[in-house]
Amino acid sequence: MTLSTTTQLELHRMMMLIRLFEEALEEMFSRGLLHGTMHLSIGQEATAAGACLALQKDDLITSTHRGHGHCLAKGAEPYKMFAELLGREDGYCRGRGGSMHIADLSNGNLGANGIVAGSLTISVGAALSFQMQKKDNIILCFFGDGAVNEGSFHEALNLASLWSLPVLFLCENNQYGMSMATDKAVAGDSIASRGNSYGIESIQIDGNDVEAVYENVLNFKNKILSSGGPKFIEAVTYRYRGHSKSDRNLYRTSDEIEYWKEEKDPIKRYIGKLIESGISEDQLKDIDTDIKDLIRKSVKQALDSPLSPITNLEEDSYA
Repeated sequence: MTLSTTTQLELHRMMMLIRLFEEALEEMFSRGLLHGTMHLSIGQEATAAGACLALQKDDLITSTHRGHGHCLAKGAEPYKMFAELLGREDGYCRGRGGSMHIADLSNGNLGANGIVAGSLTISVGAALSFQMQKKDNIILCFFGDGAVNEGSFHEALNLASLWSLPVLFLCENNQYGMSMATDKAVAGDSIASRGNSYGIESIQIDGNDVEAVYENVLNFKNKILSSGGPKFIEAVTYRYRGHSKSDRNLYRTSDEIEYWKEEKDPIKRYIGKLIESGISEDQLKDIDTDIKDLIRKSVKQALDSPLSPITNLEEDSYA
């Protein structure tokens, strides 16, 4: 598939937006402006950017505890996301959801989820809704490698296959489930082979190649809409930071992390490809400058916005 220059630049722009957004969060956390914890996806930007660009606005996604990138790639405004994490009334969930529970229904994001594998069963329910309403849409379910040993994972794949539901399962295999290396925790040839065992067409791809993610998600989406039934993608990627802010990264070497940063970084690799294809460095620098300005303005606006008042804390907690 030959992508237009517009599409290529949008992929680059989104990866840069996700990277700079999370780096800003990291700085705010170190300054004591953010409380609790967070799970950063720095190093994994290609999966969110590539997958969500292949979707329409009325296609849905379910996300994970490491979901900032998914939310941004599905159309969320950085200001409202910063506001949410800062406990502000202008946040997507009025400051009540925080990092692990952001939802943006206006852009088709059913929400992040603090429960490992929690997104899988939600996605199957949403896909069943699409099927019953005879809608020409899919739901894309993001989940991590740590989810594939949970019972919900197997229940979701079984029902999706049995009922031929329009769901695309996308496993972001960043190779560590918390502090456990995936190859020490997951039996079988690959995570993708687990999809095959339920009669679901499944592939493993380079999750740090943003065009490969985009093309394969788009291809599987079209197959789902034309012939029905779920599909499964294992996107092999890598996170540079620890599992959460309390993780000191003692279970892997600095050499391993540096190798992925130098040789497999999704943004660095894509910049090289874009320049080779004739896109100028000045074009890319202009995009980066615009995003840095957007992040800076969004952070300031969020910090200046009103805190979510404790007087209405129980509002919207129950249906």
